[in-house]
Amino acid sequence: MRGETIFLELFGKNPRAKVLDFLIENDIFDYSKKQIAELSKISFNSLDKFWENLIDFNIIEKTRKVGKSEMFRINKKDEIVKCLSKIDKVLALRTLEKIEE
Repeated sequence: MRGETIFLELFGKNPRAKVLDFLIENDIFDYSKKQIAELSKISFNSLDKFWENLIDFNIIEKTRKVGKSEMFRINKKDEIVKCLSKIDKVLALRTLEKIEE
């Protein structure tokens, strides 16, 4: 690996995968849309292109409003998110198994 997560190694380093990877890894916190873009290392404009898609598929949920900023986090109750999280965990376990061999 070259510094990216196993999830990104498998799914590619496209903006959507970067956002999903970031949100899965940081599922207990909520973030503003701007923070999600910055911490996922993508542009705000890139995030904006598929943001509504993430909301429509219930992958992210609005948690609260802080001043003018709306805060969001990954929707851990959603079946798609559960599957993606399971994939992430299986990838990590397989990587550990390879290291132990």
